[in-house]
Amino acid sequence: MWTRSFALYFGARTISLLGDAMMPVASALAIGKVYGIAGVGFVLALWTASAVLVMLFGGVVADRIGPRRLMIGADVVRVVTQAVVAVAFLDGAPPFALLLAMAFLSGMAAGVFEPCVNGMVPLVAEDAQRANATLKIAEAVTQLVGPALAGILVVATGPVFVYTVDAATFLVSAVCLLLVRVAVPTPEPSDVLSDLRRGWEEFKARSWMWSVILVWVFWGVLVVGPYVPLSSQVIGADYGWVMAALGLGTVLGGLVAIRLKPRRPLAAGAVALIGYVAVPLSVALGLPLPLLMAGHLLGGCAMAFWSVMWSTTVQTQVAPDVLNRVNAYQVAGSVAGMAVGQALAGPVTALVEPRVFMLGSALVTVGVVTALLVIGPVRRLGRRSQASGSGPVTVPAT
Repeated sequence: MWTRSFALYFGARTISLLGDAMMPVASALAIGKVYGIAGVGFVLALWTASAVLVMLFGGVVADRIGPRRLMIGADVVRVVTQAVVAVAFLDGAPPFALLLAMAFLSGMAAGVFEPCVNGMVPLVAEDAQRANATLKIAEAVTQLVGPALAGILVVATGPVFVYTVDAATFLVSAVCLLLVRVAVPTPEPSDVLSDLRRGWEEFKARSWMWSVILVWVFWGVLVVGPYVPLSSQVIGADYGWVMAALGLGTVLGGLVAIRLKPRRPLAAGAVALIGYVAVPLSVALGLPLPLLMAGHLLGGCAMAFWSVMWSTTVQTQVAPDVLNRVNAYQVAGSVAGMAVGQALAGPVTALVEPRVFMLGSALVTVGVVTALLVIGPVRRLGRRSQASGSGPVTVPAT
């Protein structure tokens, strides 16, 4: 698996993910200090919404010119946006309009970048699940180090240095991707609308995929989206350490996913996902720091295992020539709910206490797991070694 191309891609993703892991904590502390919980929610929501707006077109372009080129361009844009925010914080309180503008541009870059992440894995590694699990471990390590590092740096040096580091991570990522050598696709001549229609038809034809995304929209609105703005305010100064525990749990989940290859990956991932209930529940109950960290450790492990099962299933069940477009549809659907949840994080505090909302998030997570296991195509979908464009493999119920 550790070819030159995979090693460079692994390096690009790891350094970029380190910057990404620092940003939620830095944003929550830096922007929240100036503009409060509503300011953090609106900035994150605009970033997410702009990503969703361009994601479908990003998948089309990636299938035309190859995902690597598009990822490099997106990294360059984010070098600029994060550098601008770093300079703006030199005055202490950057204009809110500037923060929104940079969030919009950075989100657009992320929107064209995200569909390419899954599409690159089959190009640089033969064993998709092992590669996904290895990348998930790298992501987990960055989530372990990044939040604590961001919290320390914001207090010790302020947001300027943190945003400068983030800009540098995207620069290093772009250089690593520039050195990766993968095949460039030679698509048949077609127009953008035809490509979008083809991607939609492929997405719609997979009932296991769109049913999961429908469930995920509700989870994004009621659980994942509001989590960062609300939990950062509830937890306070210990937020970085709690996020580090979440990252450590993700490491453990990735290690499990390297070794365990269930016959029904989505069903196994859904069962594991019940462990994520501990994340919002521990915040809602106001548990002491050790128990908060333990709950997030369990939740991180659960989420990592589900994530690897899902990514590997998409990569192996979808034909390579439409993978980026299908990725765009499923990622856009997943993220859309998060944008709504982030935007509602501020206003919802006027109606209910953040801890009460977190308790509701725990109950919603139970409902999400139940829904995933009730849906037949999700529960029965079997493993496949590589994508061939044919129908899904199903495992008969026993």
